[in-house]
Amino acid sequence: MVLTSRPTGGAISTSHHLATAAGAAALEAGGNAIDAALAAAATLCVVYPNNVALGGDLVALVRSPDGEVRFLNATGAAPAGQTLEALREAHGDALPLRGIDTVTVPGGVCGWNSLHEYGATLPWAAHFESAIRHAEQGFPNSRSVAAALVEDRETLAADPGASAVFYPGGEPIAEGEPLIQPALAQTLRRIAAGGSAEFYEGETAQQWVAGLQALGSKITLQDAAEYQGYWDEPIEGEFEGHRVLTGPPNTSGFMLLRALQEVAAGIVDPLGSGAGKLADAFHHANTIRASHLADPRFGGASGADLIGLPAPTCPVPGAPKASGDTVGFAAISDDGWAVSFINSVYWSFGAHILEPHTGILFQNRGTSFALDANSPNAFGPGKRPRHTLMPVLILRGDEVAWVPATMGGAAQPQIHAQLLIRSLAGATPHEATHAPRWMVEEWPGIGPATVMAESDVPQDTRDAIAAAGYAITEVPPYTEDLGHSNLIRVTPAGYEAASDPRSDGSAMIVPAPS
Repeated sequence: MVLTSRPTGGAISTSHHLATAAGAAALEAGGNAIDAALAAAATLCVVYPNNVALGGDLVALVRSPDGEVRFLNATGAAPAGQTLEALREAHGDALPLRGIDTVTVPGGVCGWNSLHEYGATLPWAAHFESAIRHAEQGFPNSRSVAAALVEDRETLAADPGASAVFYPGGEPIAEGEPLIQPALAQTLRRIAAGGSAEFYEGETAQQWVAGLQALGSKITLQDAAEYQGYWDEPIEGEFEGHRVLTGPPNTSGFMLLRALQEVAAGIVDPLGSGAGKLADAFHHANTIRASHLADPRFGGASGADLIGLPAPTCPVPGAPKASGDTVGFAAISDDGWAVSFINSVYWSFGAHILEPHTGILFQNRGTSFALDANSPNAFGPGKRPRHTLMPVLILRGDEVAWVPATMGGAAQPQIHAQLLIRSLAGATPHEATHAPRWMVEEWPGIGPATVMAESDVPQDTRDAIAAAGYAITEVPPYTEDLGHSNLIRVTPAGYEAASDPRSDGSAMIVPAPS
């Protein structure tokens, strides 16, 4: 979907049309980009549960009217009472991909509060109106959620809370059928009335912590009450006369800056005849993430260090490919606010645990921890695992040029690179988000790295990738595994906005009040 307009009140693009409508309604009510983003985020936790939920995490880049760009890290921390030794005794050399020991303290709601306090203009409760309505009254289930319910049925339906919500009568809710979540609606009402403290210290906290503890979680009420997101400085690079800002560790933003640095150093036609060299840049960044990315508060490397590291001669295997993953969406308003926003449960439906009293699904970000004590990313109490998440803003001087956002797991930096290269070559947001896409998959530990490519990727691009030594796995056009991107462009005439056809999304431009 693409929209173009003369000067407007704002624009929003998200991965689900109901969330876009909620964000647009916030703009129409006099809110700014932060208000729009919060309304969309709350709604996405209801309508896109395979990708995001109240039990998930958040990162964001926020540009304020005075031109300052700040990074918000609301990724969840491991419980204080858990130990590396206990996890090794239970699971051996690696954590499972799902299950109770993969749940870290959810950071998303805390992140919402930080954003609201920083610059929202509408009341806190106003951000939840659409989400509560859709949870309480139901909505037609989307294509993405319906497909995920079938794909994940074996383990998701085994969880009593998830089974009652998503498999009533034993069958998955099909596309177009109503998805109703009454317990989640009540939880949203309590959070709307009581603020983020309700989630971390109130009745809601008591219910979800008790529910997880009954399954063996080490998360305590003290862990929840003491959780804090934090503001940080973004990391930044220059590319073709533009400032590229993204998230520092423990996020994967450094990977985008590495790749763009290599393109600028001499990769000609990076999405065509030079795609093999770009694939090498992506592969090297993947191997550095696998071996070095970690929480900087626990000794992990800085963004500058990770950008400057040579590719390891003896790489360690990357993480298994996530499904579902994340929502990344973009918002901007005429008053100068802009937000690149990422909310996530990591794998599809996260840990496959839905606490029945609250209706809250929980992420499985803890699976990203290493259980090797020598790894920078080794599990530690209070530590945050490495993250695939990474928001991005593109500035021309101090002014916003593009507001991009994407999901896509380990492919996020690669998707951002392709969006930016196409945009700087003159592509509209519609053309950039709808273009054929490919990604270098994480190295599994044996054999060559592989590239997943949509079947309409041009032949010269595929030839260049294959010549560089990558095995190519061909998938149909508009495959969800290659991400849901959203993109807003600022032009002298106003905004252009587009949502990825791989999602259930839309983009809307809201005129300023006359």
